[in-house]
Amino acid sequence: MSTEVKNAIKVITGGEFLIKETDASNIFIPEDFNEEQLMIKQSCQDFLDQEVYTRLDEIDSMKHPDLMPSLMDKAGELGLLGTSVPERYGGFGMNFNTSMLIAEVLGAGHSFAVAMSAHTGIGTLPILYYGTEEQKQKYLPKLATGEWKAAYCLTEPDSGSDANAAKTKATLTADGKHYLINGQKMWITNGGFADVLTVFARIEDDKYLTAFIIEKEFGGMTMNEEERKMGIKGSSTRQIFFNDCKVPVENMLSERGKGFKIAVNILNIGRIKLGVAAVGACKAILDRSVKYANERKQFGKPISSYGAIKQKLAEGAAHTYASEAAHYRAGQNIDDAYDALEAKGMEPAKARLKSVEHFAIECAILKVHGSETLDFVVDEGVQIFGGMGYSADAPMDRAYRDARINRIFEGTNEINRMLILDMMLKKGIKGELNLMGSAQKVAAELMSIPDFNAEEDPGFLQQEKKVIANLKKAALMIAGAAVQKYMTKLNEEQEILMHIADMLIQIYTAESSLLRTEKLAASRGKDKCAYQADLSKIYLYYALDQTLIAGRQAIYAFAEGDELRLMLLGLKRFTKAEPCNLKDARRRVADAMIKENTFIY
Repeated sequence: MSTEVKNAIKVITGGEFLIKETDASNIFIPEDFNEEQLMIKQSCQDFLDQEVYTRLDEIDSMKHPDLMPSLMDKAGELGLLGTSVPERYGGFGMNFNTSMLIAEVLGAGHSFAVAMSAHTGIGTLPILYYGTEEQKQKYLPKLATGEWKAAYCLTEPDSGSDANAAKTKATLTADGKHYLINGQKMWITNGGFADVLTVFARIEDDKYLTAFIIEKEFGGMTMNEEERKMGIKGSSTRQIFFNDCKVPVENMLSERGKGFKIAVNILNIGRIKLGVAAVGACKAILDRSVKYANERKQFGKPISSYGAIKQKLAEGAAHTYASEAAHYRAGQNIDDAYDALEAKGMEPAKARLKSVEHFAIECAILKVHGSETLDFVVDEGVQIFGGMGYSADAPMDRAYRDARINRIFEGTNEINRMLILDMMLKKGIKGELNLMGSAQKVAAELMSIPDFNAEEDPGFLQQEKKVIANLKKAALMIAGAAVQKYMTKLNEEQEILMHIADMLIQIYTAESSLLRTEKLAASRGKDKCAYQADLSKIYLYYALDQTLIAGRQAIYAFAEGDELRLMLLGLKRFTKAEPCNLKDARRRVADAMIKENTFIY
C-alpha cells in the first residue's frame, strides 16, 4: 500500500478488528439511515412487491426473453441502476452504504436480484473505475439508465477459481487498429441480453489477462442456449463464444496486463454486495416463516406457539441481525476511507477502489457469512413450512434453490476463507497490522495466572465484549503458532487456513452485533433494546461454540505433545463465558416477531 493511502486512513485499518477494540460510537448501524435513504429503501421494496413478486413464475419460466430486460428498464427509470454512477455520467453518485442498502432490499428479488447485481456491479463498475474519460462518457450514461445492459465475462471451462488461467486470446490486427478476440466464456450472467460486456483475454504470452469493453454490435459472438440451473432459473446464463470478434484498440480497459487486477478489485465489491443481498433475502424468508407459523395449526394451536419453532425463528433472526450489523459496519469503513482518500486529492474512482481494497478482508468475511446465513435461514424456513416447504407451490422451494448459488458466486466460500487469513498475514508482513506483537502478548498471557476476580457490575454488554476480546486472543494464539510452524508454506495448509478463517468470521460478526446493540442502547436507552440485547447474546454464544470447534480442529491439525496440550488449555481459557439462558432469550425474540406477524429486527 502506498504512503498516500496509509496517511489518508487514520481511524481504522482493514483487518484491525482482530487486534484492537472498536468503540460502538464509531460504527454505522442500520438504524442510522436517514429519511432519504429509508425512502429509497421503500422504493426498492415497492418495486419488488409490484413488479417482481407478482411475476416470479413467469420470470423463472424464461418463456418471455424480453421480460427480464423490461424489468431492468423499469428499474432504470426509477434510478436503481445508477446509484453508484456519478451524476456527471447520468447516475446519482450515492455513497457506498446507500448502494449497500439498495442491494440488500433487492437481494430478496430472486432471479431479478442476480440480473440487477450483475449489471450494476461487475457489469458497470469496471468501466466506472478503470475506464478512460471517453469510455465513461460513452458507456456509463446508457448503463445508468438501463438503455444498455451489462455483463462480465471472466470464467472459462478450465478457469473457475483460477481466473488468470483463462485461455481466451486477443490478437492485434496488422494495421494496429483492432484486437481479434477468440475464446469461450461460460456462466455469463445477463449474457443473453447484454449490450456491453467486459471481457478478459490474454495478449500473446502475457502473464496476466487484459480487459476489453465489447459491444454486442461488434459481431463475432455466438451463444449456447440458456443454461438449465438448479436455481435462479429466471436469470440469463449463457456460454459465449468469440470468433474473431473485432474490438477497437481504444476499447482496451485500463492497461495491457491489468485485467487480473481489475477482476480481483471488482470482486471485492461484488463480495460484500452479495453478502448484504443475502441479508435482504434472509429478512424476506423470516417474514414468510413467521406468517406461516402463525397460520399453520397443529394439535389445535398455531405452530408458532411451540418452542421448537420459536428456536428456529430466533436463531435465524440473531444470525441475520449480526450479519446485517457487520455489513454496514464495513460499508461505513469503506465510505470513511474513501472520504479520507479523496480529501487527500486522490481521483474519486481510484479512491473508491482503494477504499474497498483496503477492506478486502472484511469483504471476504461478509461474503461467506452472508451466504451461509442465508442457507441456514432458508433451510430452517423449509423446516418451519414442513411438507409445504417441499412443495413447488410454496415460496420456500424457490428460495431454497436460489440461495445455494451464493456460496459459489464471487469466489467460492472455500477460496474466500483462504483469502481471509492470507490477506491478514500479508498486512502483518507489510507492517500494516501488528499481528506478531499481538500474538506474542497472547503467548505471554498464556504463561501468566488468570485473573479470577469478576466485576460486580461490568455494565451493559461489557461481559459479552470481554468474551469477544478473549476469542480474538484464541485466534491470535492459533494463527501465530501456525505461522511459526509453517512460515511461507502455510498457504499449502488449506484446512488450517479455513479453520482460522472460521474463527475470524465469527469474531467479526459477533462483535458487530454487540456493537450495534451497544450503540442503539446509547441513543434509545437499554430498556428499549432488550430484544436486541437478546439477539446479540444468542449470536455470541453460537459464535463462541463455532470458534471453539474451529480452534480445536486447527490445533489438532498441526500441534502435538506439550504444545498441543498448552494450546488446548489456552483455547479452553479463551472460550469461557458465563452461563446464559438462551432458551428464554430465544422465546422473547421469537414472541415479539410472532406478535407482530413479521420480522421486526
